[in-house]
Amino acid sequence: MTRAFGADLHSFVAAGTNNRFLAFFTGIGVTGVLQSSTATALIVAAFCGQGILSVTGGIAVMLGADVGTTLVAQLLSFDLSWLAPVLVMGGYVIHSTYKRTGKWGHIGKFLVGLGIMLFALIWIKQSAAPLAEAEILIEVFQALEKDMIFAVLIAAIVTWLMHSSLAMVLLLMTLVHSGVLPIMVGMAMVLGANLGGAITPLVTTMTDKKEAGRVPLANLFFRFAGVIIALPFLHQITALLLEYGSVNTRLLVDFHMVFNIVIAAIGLPLAKPMGALVSRLLVTEDDGEDPSKPRYLDHKELDSPSVALSAVMRESLRMADELQRMLEETVMALRENNLVLVGKIRKRDNTIDRLNSAVKHYMAKMTRESLDPEEAQDYMIILGYASNIESAGDTIDKSIMDMAEKKIRDKLKFSEKGWAEIQKIHDFVLASMKKSQSVFMSGDYLLARELLESKEKLRVMEQETTRAHLERIREGVPETIATSSLHLDIIRDYRRIHSYMAAVAYPILEEAGQLRSSRLRKLKKPTTGEVKVKPKKEQES
Repeated sequence: MTRAFGADLHSFVAAGTNNRFLAFFTGIGVTGVLQSSTATALIVAAFCGQGILSVTGGIAVMLGADVGTTLVAQLLSFDLSWLAPVLVMGGYVIHSTYKRTGKWGHIGKFLVGLGIMLFALIWIKQSAAPLAEAEILIEVFQALEKDMIFAVLIAAIVTWLMHSSLAMVLLLMTLVHSGVLPIMVGMAMVLGANLGGAITPLVTTMTDKKEAGRVPLANLFFRFAGVIIALPFLHQITALLLEYGSVNTRLLVDFHMVFNIVIAAIGLPLAKPMGALVSRLLVTEDDGEDPSKPRYLDHKELDSPSVALSAVMRESLRMADELQRMLEETVMALRENNLVLVGKIRKRDNTIDRLNSAVKHYMAKMTRESLDPEEAQDYMIILGYASNIESAGDTIDKSIMDMAEKKIRDKLKFSEKGWAEIQKIHDFVLASMKKSQSVFMSGDYLLARELLESKEKLRVMEQETTRAHLERIREGVPETIATSSLHLDIIRDYRRIHSYMAAVAYPILEEAGQLRSSRLRKLKKPTTGEVKVKPKKEQES
């Protein structure tokens, strides 16, 4: 499901966290799709680590995820043995038919996996039946009734090893149903399963940024507090559940659901203070973030191409932001003869180079076979955009900054008209650079066409600037004569940078079928049927 809908799920989580109650239901929905509160917890932790999601919103999503996994447990607690072969066969047919067309192939795998999980539940029930006659095992479980805390700890450890509280609860339900596990021990072990399920995402995020561990830690605190409060009252809780319609065979899954609903009801109003508490406990080191260090490339997401591509796109936009700052500072360095700013611009180019290298290595590790055609197209667009950003940065660093240093060293000065022309072209290229980021993010072919048409506008501007520059040389303007090569070379480099940025429009227009048609329109003959031939002298010129 994460491979098929990973980016959509991420967007759904990000969009549904504006308030804690909406975030709570978002957590229920995502966990219902993924059938794992641990998977939801890792998505939320990654978002918090990247600064996309607040700790309070993440806690609310996590509380919803815990309730969501109880609803899945309720569904799977019914006898669905008839559905298992249907899911396996149907999933196999779908995967075999659409295995090279992206999402449907992944959905087929999901159905096969769900069918195998149902088969596993059937086999657990069958395997647990003979255990009812194992006197030693029965004595061991009965002994645990005298030490409920030990039962909780055993269940927590086993759940952490299984990485699934859902599987643990269903297993406990089966053992109680077969008569092997006493009900009260099963109730205590359900508490342990909830505790162990909260440990897994916390351990998984220990090597990530501290921001990523805050939500799992808050979730563990809520689980732990719930276990401490509920454990002494298990007999009373059991009696209440039986009184209000629960039966022995479903008692554990009902208790699992009620426990998480109560935790959510208490935890939602306390999400903000709990977020403040875990933020104090997990304080980030304020030593200044290295801008050349990737912020969004999470190697845990490589198995989900849509999510990984989304992360690479965000990292590429970081590169574009650095390039935009370089371009903005370039004109300041030229105008103010500022060597310090020149050095700062060169450092930004080094940052872009390192980020581009990280992006390429990350994309090289992605499994191209698992990409659907749309993802493969996005893959090439992102790779090309990142490479063009690096090339544009190199143009600023190795060409324009070299000329800036020469201007400072030789104490040169542009004429007023010459500088106004450079400033005008700089502003035009900067606006096109911002537009290229919009095209890259949205894939809007109308905006892409505007970006591509701006190349012709810039070409006309360059010709007009060159003619005006040559006219000033003929007039003998001293500043123009002294800076002639610098003036023309800077404008040439600006146009080169513009070409790098406009290149993102080509694959988008080609995919939309607009690129070929626009080329054909240029080659069409005049409507009158007459072919206009230029004079020979004009052709030679």
